Amino acid sequence: MRDMEITLRIVNEIEGQQLNFDYRHKDYATNVLSFVYTSEPTVHGDLVLCAPVISREAVEQGKSILAHYAHMIVHGVLHLHGYDHISEAEAEEMEALEIDIVTGLGFANPYLQMESLHHG
Repeated sequence: MRDMEITLRIVNEIEGQQLNFDYRHKDYATNVLSFVYTSEPTVHGDLVLCAPVISREAVEQGKSILAHYAHMIVHGVLHLHGYDHISEAEAEEMEALEIDIVTGLGFANPYLQMESLHHG
């Protein structure tokens, strides 16, 4: 991973929806948006976290809000480093990194928690 300088903003659902519409043409608020401005030699970018979406997802997934914020920050930082989850191979690689980082921070595997809710 390269050195980074990022701004992290926490927004409400109205601003989150507007940003998602303006930059991704999707008319809903999403959990995290990543905006990379430069990637070499240092990554410069913004992460925008939508507090109501993250809180709602944490409850739905049976996670603490802190654990879900940690996961969404890790997810966004990986996007800033160029990782994506468009193809299945990319998604598997990105999820494996997320699991390593999130569990290294002392939280549970965020994807196991999600699977147990869908299969339980």
